[in-house]
Amino acid sequence: MYVIIAPIQIKDGHRDEFIEAMLDDAKGSVRDEPGCLRFDVIQDGSDENRIWLYEVYVDEDAFKEHLKTPHFIKWRDTVKDWFADGIQGAGGGSYNIYPPDEDWQ
Repeated sequence: MYVIIAPIQIKDGHRDEFIEAMLDDAKGSVRDEPGCLRFDVIQDGSDENRIWLYEVYVDEDAFKEHLKTPHFIKWRDTVKDWFADGIQGAGGGSYNIYPPDEDWQ
């Protein structure tokens, strides 16, 4: 499995519209991409303008395909000016250890 964990800091005044766009991308990912196994959008407990993405793909190629999908491109173009400090951690993914890949459904 290929895993992305990315914190995102949203500029003040753009949280609601950012979350709306983010949820469209997350839902499109799990609904339309067979290689996307999980796409969680998590609210930081101490900063309402910080969210965390936790994405799981069957492999790195599936993640690369995600970056070409219409829902991702729409999200990217919509939110590009609403980042306080860019996407951190999205430049490279990680690899799953546990549970083992064969236990993912």
